[in-house]
Amino acid sequence: MDRFVIISGCSGGGKSTLLAELRRRGHAVVEEPGRRIVREEVKCNGLALPWVDGVAFLRRAIEMALADWESASAHEGWVFFDRGLIDAAAGLQHLTGEQVLGVLGQCYRYHRRVFMVPPWPEIYLIDPERRHGFDAALAEYSRLLEAYPSIGYETVVLPKAGVSERADLVVDALKELP
Repeated sequence: MDRFVIISGCSGGGKSTLLAELRRRGHAVVEEPGRRIVREEVKCNGLALPWVDGVAFLRRAIEMALADWESASAHEGWVFFDRGLIDAAAGLQHLTGEQVLGVLGQCYRYHRRVFMVPPWPEIYLIDPERRHGFDAALAEYSRLLEAYPSIGYETVVLPKAGVSERADLVVDALKELP
């Protein structure tokens, strides 16, 4: 969908803060599947956690992202996704070798321009839902920079800037397109 916009990139690079600003400006925002899954799994002592069973975690993330994609059509205007289907499919393909990225990436399309937050070690934090270190975040970021263009997306790396400036850049870049 041309109005479904992905904000992806490096863990701890400011995606959630940017999405909160876009929500504050009146846009629909879809929370990252991974964080929702971690909260649910921790609450019920489940095992589909990235640090316990990464494959089960990513399969759940794909299911949740598909449901998010379907339900987002109820919103009018831009809908901003904190990660989503492509990130989960790229992760699963990396762990298992299953060729899911191309199939899912072609069937469920987002806006052709994907906004990537770069590594930003000065603001990177480990928290109860993000237990991996900065090196793992960098490796994931590199995979995503390759994954999106490989299935026809244009990536725009956002600058390390204040949240208001980043939000302006995203909205302005979307206005530029026909």
